[in-house]
Amino acid sequence: MSGFNPTSTLEERARVALNDEFLRNAVKYTTEKLRTNKKSATDELGNWEDWRDRGRMIRLHTIAHLDYYLSLFVENVRKAGGYVHFAKDTKEAVDITMKIMEAKKAKSVVKSKSMVSEEVHINHALEENDIEVVETDLGEYIIQLAGETPSHIIIPAIHKNKQQVADLFSAEAGETLPPVTKTLAGFARSKLREKFLEADIGMTGCNFAIAESGSMVLFSNEGNARMVSTVPKTQITFMGMERIIPSFEDLEVMASLLPRAATGQKLTVYMSAINGPKRSEDSDGPEEMHIIILDNGRSQQLGDPEFQEVLNCIRCGACLNACPVYRHVGGHTYGWVYSGPIGAVLTPVLNLDNREQWGEVANASTLCGACHEACPVKIPLHDMLVYIRRRNVEEGIVKKAEQLGMKGFQIVASNHRLFRSVLRFGKVAQLPLVKNGMISSKLGPLKAWNSFRHAPALAPQSFRDSWSELDQELKQTKNELPADIKQRMEEIVAKRGKQR
Repeated sequence: MSGFNPTSTLEERARVALNDEFLRNAVKYTTEKLRTNKKSATDELGNWEDWRDRGRMIRLHTIAHLDYYLSLFVENVRKAGGYVHFAKDTKEAVDITMKIMEAKKAKSVVKSKSMVSEEVHINHALEENDIEVVETDLGEYIIQLAGETPSHIIIPAIHKNKQQVADLFSAEAGETLPPVTKTLAGFARSKLREKFLEADIGMTGCNFAIAESGSMVLFSNEGNARMVSTVPKTQITFMGMERIIPSFEDLEVMASLLPRAATGQKLTVYMSAINGPKRSEDSDGPEEMHIIILDNGRSQQLGDPEFQEVLNCIRCGACLNACPVYRHVGGHTYGWVYSGPIGAVLTPVLNLDNREQWGEVANASTLCGACHEACPVKIPLHDMLVYIRRRNVEEGIVKKAEQLGMKGFQIVASNHRLFRSVLRFGKVAQLPLVKNGMISSKLGPLKAWNSFRHAPALAPQSFRDSWSELDQELKQTKNELPADIKQRMEEIVAKRGKQR
């Protein structure tokens, strides 16, 4: 899948994925397993809808008062001895990082999984400056060796099998490794331990930042995040500005929602709350800690009634697992860092200066609403996708053929006589193409649709014609009723009319 090119169109990327049978089977198998695990975990918890409501209220409140909680968080981080930097965009985030690298004369970096670091392409910037950077999350390590980007928010290498991983690890090891999970994990563990001990800088993401204490919270299942945040002498944390929650009491809710929604776990194996750099009485930890808080288009959603709720996202990936589009094409089809329904919304709204390229990503959805049902904090992603599509139409970011087609439909549908005439013409014109009640032809605009399914033929009798006949039958039936019943019915209708 390294052939995915973000400069290609959505249609081109989707075609690559649809022609990759292994990818489709791998993504389908894993997402179905995650959905099954989630159902079991949420059923066991009980009152799942109440938990979702509580999570949503926490996120709504926090984002509505984001300036206050950000200020409180920054104040408490600095009290604990940490440094806080604000980056308005990718360039500033990279510049801040490189200044820290220069000050520490850093030559090597170990990273735990961070979507924000993917967002600012920090790995490329480090490599361009001859700084070794190693991903220590197993999935991230696999795709780093493959030269690819994550295909899933939670499971970056969802599209790889054991043989593919064995080939990548064998090339790195300089010897042939069998496609055996224990052997492959053993190699990764041995290799990464060396990197932990050698690294000058540890780099992490941030699941949640707690305003009341200035704590930075990491969820992980492999223990690598703790190694990254304790062994190197300097730690850099990348954090989206919306990742704040007010208190540890709120963390209890999020710690119940996120792992269940993401992987079906009651809790992640590791949950670390980091309060500043190492103190004299601490046995481990970084001597210096930097937190880079990234805006990169997030602040533009504040106050927007249509898109502010997208900042409520806790990056669990549940919407990906539920989405029928994602389950067929995987994450690389979306072309940017974030995939699935959340990516179809985030990509256009965070890349406002490049709408021509990213506006079409919102079309990668059936608008079925499965993402909203899966989201642990009830983000109405399906509504936001409609808003983005409307905005694309208003700004002319749609294909000319689509514009003309919708204009023609508007003309026909707004005139009932014309609409009826077109339907009657269509019934006759379709006859050479209809077989067994379906249109299977792959001509013109039917080509893309009928490549994977058959279009239903127009019904012999339209709903409008059926309604007219039914109306006539009702009138005839009414005329045949006895006079006293007809009078009573008219009195009831008149009474209801007055009540209204």
